[in-house]
Amino acid sequence: MARYTLVIPGRLDNLNDYISACRTNQYKGSKIKASNEHKVLVAIYEQLGRLRIANPVQMRYRWYEKNKRRDLDNISSFGRKVIQDALVQAKVLKNDGWKNIIRFSDDFYLDPDNPRIEVDIEEI
Repeated sequence: MARYTLVIPGRLDNLNDYISACRTNQYKGSKIKASNEHKVLVAIYEQLGRLRIANPVQMRYRWYEKNKRRDLDNISSFGRKVIQDALVQAKVLKNDGWKNIIRFSDDFYLDPDNPRIEVDIEEI
């Protein structure tokens, strides 16, 4: 089946940032999620265009961080949520439920000069 790669430049906020914003007030948390989704949507529209995937997929995330200051689970948990929601919003995926995304994996690397997120989307 087909395989696609999405590269999101820079980094997304992490789970701690989002939780802290939500505790401040609900609108701040919503603003952080929307801002991160917008960043992902820009990358989706530039790189994947009008791609539509009907089959289930597996996803591999490669997180390139500029340093080791952020915990791995905080990076990936909020990041995956934002990326998958953006893929559904852009209609690349029909949904992000069990029938649509059957597995995902995370790998972490350091790249101080070029932090980014690479997402491989493979149709099953």
